[in-house]
Amino acid sequence: MENRIPPLRLAVVGHTNTGKTSLLRTLTRDANFGEVRNSPGTTRHVEGVRLKLAENALIELFDTPGMEDSMALLDYLGRLDTGEERIDEPQRIALFLQAPEANERFEQEARVLRQLLQSDAALYVVDVRDPVLAKHKDELRVLAQCGKPLLPVLNFVRSPDQRINEWRTALANLGLHASAEFDTVAPALNGEAQLYEKLALLVSAQYSEQLRVLSLDVEKQRQQRLQDAWRLLAELLIDVTAWRLISPSQKEFLEQNVKHLHETIRLREESCVKSLLRRFNFSTRDYLPDHIALEGCRWETDLFHPEVMKELGIQVGKGVAAGAMAGATFDLLTAGLSLGTGTLVGAAAGGLWQGVDKWGQRLLGKWRGESELTVDDSVIRVLALRQTALIEALAKRGHAAQTPIAIPRSQMALNHADAAVGAAINWRSGSLPDILQQARAFPEWSSMHPKYLSSLRRDQAVAAFAELLAGTATITTTTPAASPMTSATDIPATPSTTSESKPTIPPYYD
Repeated sequence: MENRIPPLRLAVVGHTNTGKTSLLRTLTRDANFGEVRNSPGTTRHVEGVRLKLAENALIELFDTPGMEDSMALLDYLGRLDTGEERIDEPQRIALFLQAPEANERFEQEARVLRQLLQSDAALYVVDVRDPVLAKHKDELRVLAQCGKPLLPVLNFVRSPDQRINEWRTALANLGLHASAEFDTVAPALNGEAQLYEKLALLVSAQYSEQLRVLSLDVEKQRQQRLQDAWRLLAELLIDVTAWRLISPSQKEFLEQNVKHLHETIRLREESCVKSLLRRFNFSTRDYLPDHIALEGCRWETDLFHPEVMKELGIQVGKGVAAGAMAGATFDLLTAGLSLGTGTLVGAAAGGLWQGVDKWGQRLLGKWRGESELTVDDSVIRVLALRQTALIEALAKRGHAAQTPIAIPRSQMALNHADAAVGAAINWRSGSLPDILQQARAFPEWSSMHPKYLSSLRRDQAVAAFAELLAGTATITTTTPAASPMTSATDIPATPSTTSESKPTIPPYYD
C-alpha cells in the first residue's frame, strides 16, 4: 500500500505512574521500551516510536513525563489573560512555553504541552484504581487548552479495585464522552483494534484510514502468532510421540536409557517453551512457573512423576508408575505386525535382508534381545496441557506485565476441562489423536531421531495437527481473509508461504 500521508503523531500523556510507558510497551510489543517502575516520575523526558507497515510509518507515539503540578499550572495560565481581550487557549499555552517558568517550576508540564502542540492527538492514560481528584480534573483542563483531540485510555480495568464508573462520570463532566478501555498488563484480545477504532472517531479522515489499516494488520499478526504457536506445539508432540530408543533388555541398560529418554524430552519441551516465548516477543524472565527452571535446564516437578498425572486428571498408562522406568513404554516392536521373527531369521540367513523393510529391522532387534523405548501416552498428555496453557497465557499477556507467568497445575486442569467440552481432543483420557498414533509408526518424523529428514508427509501431519489443536483451543484463531504473513523463524519445515512485511518498530526520537 502506498502511503504519502504523514504519520499520525500521538502524544501519550497523563498523571505520573498511570501506565503511559506500559501502554507504549504493549502497543509496540517491546518489553524493553522506556522504564517502568512503581514510583512517580519514572519518565523524565519524551521518547517515541514509529509503527510501520512495510516502509510506511502509520503512527508516531510519544511517551511524555507525568504532570506533577497541574493545579498550580492552571492558576498560572489563568493569570496570563491580562489584557482586555481574552486570548485563545492554544495561544495561551504557547505564551506559557516562552515564559521562564516553563524551564523552571513547570519544566515537566512544559515538556508534555510542547509535545502535545506538535502532535495531532493525544492518548490520556488513566489508572482507574485511583480516585478522581481535583488535580486530575485540572490536568485535563490544562491539556484541553492545547486544542488537540484527547482520548482517555482507561488502564487497569481488570483490577478488583477499579473505579471505572467514577472516572467515566468525571470525564463526561469535562466533555470527554469517548474513551477506550485498555488494560496494559492483560489487554483484551481485540483491545488494540478497539483503541484504534475509538481514536479514528476523533481524528481527520486521512488518519482514520491509516488507523483502520493498522488495526487490520494488528489482527493479522495476532492470528499469525497463534497459528505459529500451535504449529510449535504440534512439532513438539509429534517429535516426542514418534521418537524411540533401542536398548539392550538388561535392567541396568534399560534404566540408563530411560534416564536418557527423560532428559531428552525435558530439553525438547524446554526448547518449545523458549520458542513460544520468542514468538510472542517475551523472554524466559516472563515465564517462571513452579514446575520449570529454564535457564538451569532442570525441573522442580518431574514431567514423568505419577503425581503430576493425577493432579491433571490424566489417565495413567501402564509405563508411568514403574519406578525408574516411569514415563516409558517397552517392547512395542511387534505391535500390529504380521511378520514373525522366524520369517525374519530365515530371510536374513537366505541373503534376502535387502528386501526386508524397516519393520524387519525392528524385529531383528527383538531377535537380538533388544527393547524399544517410547514415551508413554500420559507424558504426551502432560506436555499438551502444559504448552496449551502457556500459549493461552501468552496470547492474553501485555508486554507491560512485570510478574512472570505462573500456571498452577490445578488451574491448568480446570482450563482444559472447560476447553474440552465439545472439543475434538480430550487430553485427560481416551485415545490420542489419530495423527499422533500415526506418528508412533514413523520414528524418522522426530527431529530428535539421528536419521531425521524433513518430509512432505511429516509436514502435512504437522500442519493438520496444528489446525486440530487450534480448533480445540479457547482462543479464537479464525484467520481473516488476507495475504499470509511470514511464519515464525523457530518453526522448521514450514510449508511454502509468501512473505509480507509486518509492522516494524524502530526507535524514533523527536
